[in-house]
Amino acid sequence: MRLHGYFRSSAAWRVRIALNLKGLSAEHVFHHLRHGEQRAPDYLRLNPQGLLPALELDDGSVITQSLAICEWLDENHPEPPLLPGGALERARIRAFALAIACDIHPVQNLKVLARLRAMSFPEEEVTGWARTVIQDGMEACEALLQGGEGPFLFGGSPTLADLCLIPQIGNAKRFGCDLSGLTRINAAARACADHPAFIAAAPENQPDAE
Repeated sequence: MRLHGYFRSSAAWRVRIALNLKGLSAEHVFHHLRHGEQRAPDYLRLNPQGLLPALELDDGSVITQSLAICEWLDENHPEPPLLPGGALERARIRAFALAIACDIHPVQNLKVLARLRAMSFPEEEVTGWARTVIQDGMEACEALLQGGEGPFLFGGSPTLADLCLIPQIGNAKRFGCDLSGLTRINAAARACADHPAFIAAAPENQPDAE
């Protein structure tokens, strides 16, 4: 397998964690987002969206979208499960993951913020808007966890939800969000911080880190 990513890409970060949890290795191919390398013709042939990550399988098949990649890994390498429990529990895990991957992350990623800057919005308005999106979204995610138990978001082991949480916390810190009141989220973040799979996947531990 070949994982096309970038050390600071939140979506690629999720997949790195999943691979580590599954004990799987992949060749890492790096595309510098700030240099526009994800728009190079060779990469666009793999992923016409020009987004990271993409997982290139040994048979030449390509999977795009981080959560689709994670679910493919889970179906083909089921231990440890990223979506454990019954149908309701799995739906709750997916809902949390999608709240981040679909509703919080996309509207404060590099492409969107660059577009706002190109439209001549002042920098403080651009970053302030991103901060508000993240803050409001994370507070809603905390509410989704009411009644559950840890130490991770949905029990005693990491799930798809935790894979999405940790990169988003990284973004929240970059934008100066105050997450101090998010008790369950912070507890899960502490549990992940001690887990080898999360440590190895962190941006600062990648070969292309700057």
